[in-house]
Amino acid sequence: MKVDSKLLYDAAKQGQFAIPHANFIDFHSARAYVAAAEKRQLPFLLAYAQSHSSIITLEEAAAIGNYFAEAASVPVVLHLDHGEDTAFIERAIELGFTSVMIDASQKSFAENTAITQQVVDYAHDRGVVVEAELGHVGANETSEAAELTGSVYTEVDKVQEFVAATHVDSLAVSIGTAHGVYKGSPKINFERLHEIAALTDVPLVLHGGSSSGDENLGRCAREGITKINIYTDFIVGAYQAIVKEQPKDYISLQQTAEEAMAAVLDHYFDVFGTQKV
Repeated sequence: MKVDSKLLYDAAKQGQFAIPHANFIDFHSARAYVAAAEKRQLPFLLAYAQSHSSIITLEEAAAIGNYFAEAASVPVVLHLDHGEDTAFIERAIELGFTSVMIDASQKSFAENTAITQQVVDYAHDRGVVVEAELGHVGANETSEAAELTGSVYTEVDKVQEFVAATHVDSLAVSIGTAHGVYKGSPKINFERLHEIAALTDVPLVLHGGSSSGDENLGRCAREGITKINIYTDFIVGAYQAIVKEQPKDYISLQQTAEEAMAAVLDHYFDVFGTQKV
């Protein structure tokens, strides 16, 4: 069933677990995620990033996402990840996305606040929830982010001001992760996470979850993060399975990739401690 994130995030905050956010780039990845979620009877966010519009258009993603979210036997949030401009975000809302992210994190604090306010006003009038980013989660290779960038930690003293000004529904924070493939393991600043979590009741989001380490991610889920984004681990897992199993035809290749991606989500349900909602 297609839902927004409010009920899911409330349950996750109360139960001290996190909900997986899985980026899909085609029919097969979306189907794999829903199959894994239905097998476990657990909720998740089925997400499409604006930067992937060169792989699959917004209209195609909406058709696929709406179909799977509405047909699923578990709660599924159809989410726009890393919305880069208001026109694209507004179009996603018109096409049925129940949650959208505005990523103005590379702009000044004042600009980020103003742009986020504009998106929140438009989305809330239409019953859609909004995620924004404060600080900046950098991006490296194989990323769902729009470009290669460095990380900038979220400034604790800006959190309450930003939330009060924007009325955002969830907040992505930068505490040491990055989008894409890591060279080594990231060092998570749990002290910064605790400081932010103590200042706001708004659900906190972790981007760049792929390959951040199960111990790190499990601890994030228990200590203040409500939603964790995964993308790279899915496509790496699919590729590795294809190389290992050497499918002999196109249909077998698709099946191998789907099974591998479903296994990745199944794994992260356990790591995040995700519970039924």
